[in-house]
Amino acid sequence: MKIFPAHRVLLIGFMGSGKSTVGRKLAEQLGWRFEDIDEAITHDAGMSIAEIFQDSGESFFRLEEHKKTREVLNQDEVVIATGGGWAAVPGRFDEIPDGTVTIWLSVSPEEVIRRVGNSENIRPLLSCSNPLEKARDLLRERSDAYSQAEHKVDTDGFSVEDVSVRISEILQANNPRNGME
Repeated sequence: MKIFPAHRVLLIGFMGSGKSTVGRKLAEQLGWRFEDIDEAITHDAGMSIAEIFQDSGESFFRLEEHKKTREVLNQDEVVIATGGGWAAVPGRFDEIPDGTVTIWLSVSPEEVIRRVGNSENIRPLLSCSNPLEKARDLLRERSDAYSQAEHKVDTDGFSVEDVSVRISEILQANNPRNGME
């Protein structure tokens, strides 16, 4: 299925919101490619995000994230999963080209901890004595940035299929060709 005039979908949201999993499913439904910015960075660096944070710092990671996202935003028919902190950097939304639909995958801090808190590959920003409180603080800090997205889709209690279908409905509803064919 091809959706126009959207040329790409940019998924933003907190860690554990489902950007990577939903992004893969959505790309499959659309017949588009999927690009996970975090995966691209770790592949290029040959290290995990936690190792990059430890060895080079968060600012280095954010710079790499910025470069990789700008590169992918110049491509068409792609679903892009950003890192959880991508949207929180001032000016990021100013760089999004026309034809990009931005979707905020919303998640509660409790759901974040349920999804990623017990994983062996702990998220660097939640590697602390109280990860739930840290998730709450970070979500509070980033919510204004995330709210710049054109659409918000709640992921708490919804399956990957439910969320990807909801995004497809948003894309179809915003397609000016609907009802004209």
